[in-house]
Amino acid sequence: MLPLPILFDAVVRMLCAVLIGCVIGIDRDLHGKPTGMKTLGLVSLGACIATMCAMGFSSYPLAENNEVSHVVQGIVTGIGFLGAGVIVQNPRENRIRGLTTTASIWVTAAVGILFGLGVWSLTLVATVILIVLLTLGRIIEKSLLRRWMRKPEHERAAHTVVEED
Repeated sequence: MLPLPILFDAVVRMLCAVLIGCVIGIDRDLHGKPTGMKTLGLVSLGACIATMCAMGFSSYPLAENNEVSHVVQGIVTGIGFLGAGVIVQNPRENRIRGLTTTASIWVTAAVGILFGLGVWSLTLVATVILIVLLTLGRIIEKSLLRRWMRKPEHERAAHTVVEED
């Protein structure tokens, strides 16, 4: 049985990871994307748990714990496969969809890793940057798309368009 302070710390890390994963997922849900609150909450929780397990709840500095590095590498690789399932290419329409959703899955896993490591300040900053990027990025992309659509057809036809979600 884990001592109460360690157990409390682990539970707080897991709850925070799930909360942030769900917040990121709500953004995806609100825009009708293939991953949402539950999926990204699970991704972040899984990354957090795997990282804590690799740390063994020990007090060793991270530089001395090679297992954490191996687990993080495994998480990043596994998340790459999960994200690949979201990307859809439609050659007839010259469109690729799902890139932003895939990237959000990957970053959510990284945030979960930070929670697992207990790096609270960096986790908070990363989450704020992520939410701002998803929000402002969408506004900027829509503005650029409107500008693009105002161009004459012959100018648009001369370029290849890759659409993100």
